[in-house]
Amino acid sequence: MGKRKEFIGIVISDKMQKTVIVRTMRLTKHQKYSKTIKKYVKFKTHDESGIAKTGDTVRIEETRPLSKDKHFRVVEVIKKAQTVEKQSRELEK
Repeated sequence: MGKRKEFIGIVISDKMQKTVIVRTMRLTKHQKYSKTIKKYVKFKTHDESGIAKTGDTVRIEETRPLSKDKHFRVVEVIKKAQTVEKQSRELEK
């Protein structure tokens, strides 16, 4: 059995129940001009416990189809996003 795909991305939406949308980025070279280009892909991802919030960096892993569009799940939250409140306190210091 093959290894499951794993990506690291940023949560861009957490408005659904038990689902977050994660945006991943990869670098590719343009075939003709050889310039490095950033390509983004969005995945609907299952988040059973609801730990991932908008702005968090998460690791996602491929799983069996959970719905029409959902075939990834959140494995772990790598980095929590700074909230606006936290940022304003740091600026005051």
